[in-house]
Amino acid sequence: MYLATIGRREHTAKGKLSAVGANVFALGAVSLVTDVSSEMVTAILPVYLVLGLHLSPAAYGLVDGLYTGATALLRVAGGYVADRVRRRKVVAGAGYALSAVMKLGLLAAGSSAAAIGAVITLDRAGKGLRTAPRDALITLSTPEPLLGRAFGVHRAMDSVGAFAGPLVALAVLAAVGATNPEAFDAVFVVSFCVAAIAVLLLVLFVRDHRTPKPAANPVSPRAAASLLRGAGVRRLLVAASVLGLATVGDGFVYLLLQHKEDIATGWFPLLAVGTNLSYLLLAAPLGALADRVGRLPVVLGGYGALALVYLLLAGPVSGWPLFVLALALYGAFYAATDGVLMALAGPLLPESLRTTGISLVQTAQALAYFASSVLFGLAWQFFGAELAIGVAAGAAVVAIAVTFTVLSPRKVA
Repeated sequence: MYLATIGRREHTAKGKLSAVGANVFALGAVSLVTDVSSEMVTAILPVYLVLGLHLSPAAYGLVDGLYTGATALLRVAGGYVADRVRRRKVVAGAGYALSAVMKLGLLAAGSSAAAIGAVITLDRAGKGLRTAPRDALITLSTPEPLLGRAFGVHRAMDSVGAFAGPLVALAVLAAVGATNPEAFDAVFVVSFCVAAIAVLLLVLFVRDHRTPKPAANPVSPRAAASLLRGAGVRRLLVAASVLGLATVGDGFVYLLLQHKEDIATGWFPLLAVGTNLSYLLLAAPLGALADRVGRLPVVLGGYGALALVYLLLAGPVSGWPLFVLALALYGAFYAATDGVLMALAGPLLPESLRTTGISLVQTAQALAYFASSVLFGLAWQFFGAELAIGVAAGAAVVAIAVTFTVLSPRKVA
């Protein structure tokens, strides 16, 4: 009897996993390889800009804001075009290709902060172009009751790449020599080669989801604008904006850890490894949990973990306990929010405008993140790191309360 019960449970688990679909796994493989490339750069960028090029916290805040905020440039346009032409794979592929080419752009930028800012803007514009079509493909390739699990599987695969990327960057720096002037250039070249492989995987293995062309309500600017008339969509946009304002960015979190513990430059990429390990382990379980208990509680729990990270950075804890707790909680924050928020948004959006709607939510969050990074950089420079991170912790608590208020099930139904 006991063995039969175990067998049924294993069969059910395998059935649910297979229901996620091959397309989700293919998209996950593309994201995995892409994240190896992008996280190689992300892991070294803060130390490269602040310690290598001697940017001030305020200047770094602007660049860091561009790194995520610039994705807003093409999110809505890319989402609308993908829905209009019903070729989400093509639009996503253009975004992946643009980001790949911009890895070489970092080589050409040299030590010019303005040129680096321009390249980062284009790189993140590529991310903005691809993210909504990719997430829409996931929602259109998966049954609605399993969306949390599908996004969890995709984000878990994505986080494998995010985990490996800093390690690859560390290996390149070790091979070339962290003090070698050409060490960062070597990271950028390897990053481009890896990104090119991801584009090839997309072309070969991802299937487009060609939804039937709607006869009664064709995709048009008026139809896209009509999304904003829905109370549920407006509440999603408010919540995404508030949550974006409460997020200060990975670079600042890692720089604050480096500031407190005086970490050597060569070991800096390992901070991202710790976060991504936690993300990798928790993404799929938390996605499945969101399907069972509700997606909103899981998202709010993730931002609770973020508030605790900020409090740890502002508090007296130091040494290895700080690293373990902060990085584990930071990974849990991403695992509970990154894909789950999109799984929450997907069913509230019409299928013909799914990509456009997701891009609107992501754009609101990206623009708010840009403002948050700039304001946090200014606060750090003029008022000190401790006060700045303390205010960020308070903002995260407020964001949780506001999001719960506007996204409670009775209001978005």
